[in-house]
Amino acid sequence: MNLFADAIRWMLDPEQWTGTYALPVLFGQHLLYTVLAVLIAAIIAVPAGWLIGHTGRGREVAVALSGAARAIPSFGLLILLVLLFGVLQVPAAALVTFVLLGIPSLLAGAYSGIEAIDPRVIDAARAMGMTPWQVFWKVEFRLGLPLLIGGLRAATLQVIATVTIAAYVNLGGLGWPIIQGIPLRSFDQVLAGAILVAGLALIVDLLFALAQRAAVPAGMRAAGGPRREEEPRERRRVTSRPRPATVAVPRQQRD
Repeated sequence: MNLFADAIRWMLDPEQWTGTYALPVLFGQHLLYTVLAVLIAAIIAVPAGWLIGHTGRGREVAVALSGAARAIPSFGLLILLVLLFGVLQVPAAALVTFVLLGIPSLLAGAYSGIEAIDPRVIDAARAMGMTPWQVFWKVEFRLGLPLLIGGLRAATLQVIATVTIAAYVNLGGLGWPIIQGIPLRSFDQVLAGAILVAGLALIVDLLFALAQRAAVPAGMRAAGGPRREEEPRERRRVTSRPRPATVAVPRQQRD
């Protein structure tokens, strides 16, 4: 408990709010890398996912690549790309690392959203005379939007967690207090950095959860809800069945 209080005091210290490595500056750097990486990953992965979900081709390759990308250790990938790009291109190497780690979740969310749609709904839209673009925009995009936002949510959280290691190559971000505090054995600083990263991730996760819930069409929410009025009717129907009539048998016949 004392360490937690020390971490709070460290965050509220006026020295941490001024200078090159002030907390607002680190927070802005963390958000900047996250937004850029997720945006670039979305430009690459979302159209590819829609194409896979619409045509059904390349799904196995996409699943294999997504699984392989998720298995790659982020820290090792960052160091490898820094060595390949060179010391002068460290920001580009870090950005490529974050983009590669954000693509799998976005790709899976994009094609899963299209594949989850009932084919009869698409056939009905075509029967109404909709063009292929109208079918995509008014049916496939809107019905697949919740799963797409779910993939965007997972990708953003993955990138937020990975941007923490950007401080290891002197790129700032909220991981800077952690990277700097470990060799100094300043555990209050390390805990403060961890709290800031976790707090940012929780806030972003909550916002995406609300957006994902709002993206579900009202008709689907109503159809998915329990029908409370049907159960009493069924019970009344079962209990109101007439009982079979009993015929009294004379005692002489029973003997």
